[in-house]
Amino acid sequence: MKNKKKVAVVTGGAGFIGSHMVDLLLKKNFYVNVIDDLSGGTISNLKHHLKNKNFNFEKKDLCKLDVNHKFFLGCDYVFHFAGKGDIVPSIEKPIKYLDVNIMGTARVLEAAKKAGVKKLVYSASSSCYGMAKTPTSENDAINPLYPYAMSKYLGEKLCFHWFKLYKLPVNSIRIFNAYGPRVKTTGVYGAVFGVFFKQKLENKAFTIVGNGNQKRDFVFVTDVVDAFFKASQTKISGEIFNLGTGKPNSINHLVKILGGKRIYIPKRPGEPNITCANPKKIQKILKWKPKVKFENGVKIMIMDIKKWKNAPLWNPSSIKKATKSWFSYMKNIR
Repeated sequence: MKNKKKVAVVTGGAGFIGSHMVDLLLKKNFYVNVIDDLSGGTISNLKHHLKNKNFNFEKKDLCKLDVNHKFFLGCDYVFHFAGKGDIVPSIEKPIKYLDVNIMGTARVLEAAKKAGVKKLVYSASSSCYGMAKTPTSENDAINPLYPYAMSKYLGEKLCFHWFKLYKLPVNSIRIFNAYGPRVKTTGVYGAVFGVFFKQKLENKAFTIVGNGNQKRDFVFVTDVVDAFFKASQTKISGEIFNLGTGKPNSINHLVKILGGKRIYIPKRPGEPNITCANPKKIQKILKWKPKVKFENGVKIMIMDIKKWKNAPLWNPSSIKKATKSWFSYMKNIR
């Protein structure tokens, strides 16, 4: 008799990281149910799975999710990526972020609890640490500096409340700087790859914030979803893991790989000079290690650079306008 196929729910499965999670689960012969409202993701990220008999998709607002939703019936694992993820809009419209990232998460947790899942893995954000010391460990001080960071942190707190009170097996992964194919190409000013790739396509100068010496702990998306899968399969629950390489790269180094002219624009208040995870815990407990070197990851993305042809082209003037709220509200933030 064949073993019953394992079932996973991926919220936000049409998004950047979520769609790669779907890829991995189907490759591992899971039955995968995806819930996404398509506000940040796109169905094109999943087009290669639409005819797969082991795949189901439903467009759904998490704030309206029925906790008895059919996708959770018989479900073994939940990977919760869905949420709103841009910084500036969260400053301008905080209530929407709180609604989705907190109450949406509560509904997913309740659905997972009712289904009796073996594990829920929550996609948390390293932004909860604020201007943190580095390398940053899981027990370092929490200091969310804007509504997005706060909402993701409170979503994580809900996960552990469900773990403590209802015994729902959960783990949380605080992602540092994920990058790779399918990273968001449109929308508000933010992610450095979306900005730089469009500028490279148009043969325009790269707009570098500050002096470009700031470093980010970039981790390739396939390494990210590998960590999430490992966090779902471990017998350990109730744990937080920082997900990063521990080897940050500077923005100037990224520009050097891409090649092109540079323009330097004012440093944004409330942004750390360096983000760097201490990966010892995730390496020890989950036996996880990054496989894709930064330079190789960037080259993989460049192969798909034409996907940025319809992305907005940013320049110092449009960036200044787009980040007006950022400078206004965060100038005194520490």
